[in-house]
Amino acid sequence: MSKYMSMDTLKFLLNEVHNMEELFEYERFQEFDKEAVDILLDSAKDMADKKFYPFVRDMDEQPAVFKDGRIIAHESLEDMIKGYADLGLIGGVFDFEHGGMQMPGTVLSACNHIFESANNHSLGYMGLTTGSANLIATFANQALKDTYVPKMISGEWTGTMCLTEPQAGSSLSDVVTSATPTDEEGVYEIKGQKIFISGGDHQFTDNIIHLVLARIDGAPAGTKGISLFVVPNNMPQADGSFVDNDVQVAGEFQKLGQKGYATAHMVFGENGGCKGHLVGEANNGLRYMFKMMNEARIEVGITATSIATAAYYASLQYANERPQGRRIESTGKKNSNAEQTLIINHADVRRMLLLQKAVVEASMSIIIESSMQADKHMATAHDPEQSAKHHMLLEFLTPITKTYPSEMGQVSISNGLQILGGYGFCTDFVLQQYYRDIRICSIYEGTTGIQSIDLLGRKVTMKNGKALQLLMAEVQETVQAAMTYDELKPYANKLMDKLGLTQKVLGKLMGFAMEGNYERYLMDATAFMQFASTIVIGWQWLKMAVAAKQALVSGKMTYSEEFYESKVHTMKFYFKYEMPKTTGLAEILMDDEVLTIKEEKQLAF
Repeated sequence: MSKYMSMDTLKFLLNEVHNMEELFEYERFQEFDKEAVDILLDSAKDMADKKFYPFVRDMDEQPAVFKDGRIIAHESLEDMIKGYADLGLIGGVFDFEHGGMQMPGTVLSACNHIFESANNHSLGYMGLTTGSANLIATFANQALKDTYVPKMISGEWTGTMCLTEPQAGSSLSDVVTSATPTDEEGVYEIKGQKIFISGGDHQFTDNIIHLVLARIDGAPAGTKGISLFVVPNNMPQADGSFVDNDVQVAGEFQKLGQKGYATAHMVFGENGGCKGHLVGEANNGLRYMFKMMNEARIEVGITATSIATAAYYASLQYANERPQGRRIESTGKKNSNAEQTLIINHADVRRMLLLQKAVVEASMSIIIESSMQADKHMATAHDPEQSAKHHMLLEFLTPITKTYPSEMGQVSISNGLQILGGYGFCTDFVLQQYYRDIRICSIYEGTTGIQSIDLLGRKVTMKNGKALQLLMAEVQETVQAAMTYDELKPYANKLMDKLGLTQKVLGKLMGFAMEGNYERYLMDATAFMQFASTIVIGWQWLKMAVAAKQALVSGKMTYSEEFYESKVHTMKFYFKYEMPKTTGLAEILMDDEVLTIKEEKQLAF
C-alpha cells in the first residue's frame, strides 16, 4: 500500500514539538496518557489503511448521486462511519455526562489527519455529526440532549449544519428561512431552503439531524434576529415511533472534487409539515453556530493539510521511481552515455518536494498548535485569566489555521503535479484528483477573503491588540530557545526581524482604522493574511527545528538522525524560499495607491 502520511512526523509534532503530555496534567484529560494515545493513533492508522484509503479513488469515480428523492453515497461509507464510531471518535471530546471520553481535541485532530489523508471524501460525514451533536450538548435543553446526542455519537444518526441559502451565501444577515411558533413550547414550523449542505443526505442512517439557522416571525433584521433549530429528517415521538418531518432533498451538487462527499440542496417545510426545536434562546442562533463554525474551520485546515500530505507522499514515491534525464556534471554538461537518473536527484524536483514537505508538515504543526490552545482554554475554565489567554491565541490562530493549508496546500499539490509532468495531468495517477479535491477548502466555512477580513478586522484589533501581543510573546519564546544553538541563530534573528516588520505594517494600516476609513484598512486583508501566515508558519518551522536540534544534541532520539536532520534542513529551505515573500507583501500593504476600492468614476473591467 502506498504511503499517504507519516506517523513518525505526526507523533514527533505531538510529543516533541508541542509536548502533548502537558494536557494530561489537567483534570479534564487525566484519563489519557501518551501510551493510550499511541494505541489510539495506531488503531486509527490500521483502520484507515483497511477501510478508508482503498476507496479514495473509487469515491471520486463513483460519486454521490441524487436518485429517487435522496442521495446515494458510495457503499464503503457505511463501514467508515461504523468503524469511526466504534473507536469512540464521534463523541470522543464530549464530557463524560454526555457519553464522551473527554479526549483532548488535539488527539482527535491527530486521528482525523490520519483518516483525511487516507480518504478526504469520507470524514466530513462524521466530523459534522460531532460538531452538531456537540452544539446540542452545549446549548440545548436536557430533553434535546437526551433525544439526539446518544444516537449521534454512536453513529446511528448523523448531523449537518445548515447555513447557506440560495440568495445568501456568506452573508448570513440575509437568511430568510422562517420559523413560526406552534402551540407546543419550543417547537416551530420551519420553512425555507438551504444549499451546499455537506453530508446532507445518504442511505446509511435512519435519521439525519440538521442544525438550521432560521428567523422567527417578527425577529429583528440582520444577524441579531437569527435563531438555531434542531430539525431531524424524522421527528422522534414519545412512544418511540417517528413522524416524517417534511425535510426533502431537492438535489445533489455535482462538484469539481470531493465527489464522494454529498453536497445537498435541502428544502424544509415544502408541504407545511416541518418542525424544529429551538436551541437555547431566540435570536442567539448565530452566536451558538459560531462555536461549530470555528471548530469546523480547524477541521477544514486538517482536510486541506491531509489532502496535500497524501499528494506529497504520492509525489515523493513517483520521484523515487521515475528515471528521467541525467545529472549535470562538474563540467556543466550532461553525459549522454550515463544511465538515466531518478528525477529525485534533479535539483528542481528536490526544490518542489521540499516545498511540499515545508507546507504540509508546518500546516499540521499549526493545527496542533491551535488544537492545544483550544484544549487549554477548556481545561483552564476555573482560571479565567489563563482561559482567556488561550482563547485569544486560538481566536487569532483560527483564520490562519484554516487558510494557510487551504491556499498553500493548492500550491503544494500543484508542485506535486508538476513533478509527475504529463502523467500528473492524467487520471492514471492520483495527483489530479487531490488537486481537484483541495480546491474547495479555501471556500468551506468562510472564503479566504472572509477569513482575511476576520484576521485583520477583528483578531488583530481584539482587546486593543492583546491577542497579537500574546502571539508575539509565544514566538519570542521559540526564538530564545533557538538562540541556544549556533546553527539556528541566523533563522531566529530573521524571525525577529519579521516581527519588527509586522509592527511596521500594522502601524501604517492602523492609521486608516483610527481615521474611520475601514474600507481602506481592510482593502488588502488577503495580502495581510498571506504576510501573517508566512511568518506564523516560519515560527512553526523554527519550533520544529528547535525540537529536532534538542534531540540531536542530547542524543535522545526517538527516530533516526536523518529524520531530525530533515526537519532542520526543511526549516532552512522555508526561511530561504518562503520567508522573503513577506518583504514584497509588506510593500503591497504599505503602498498608498488605492486600486481596488470602488469609486464613483472608474475604468470598467
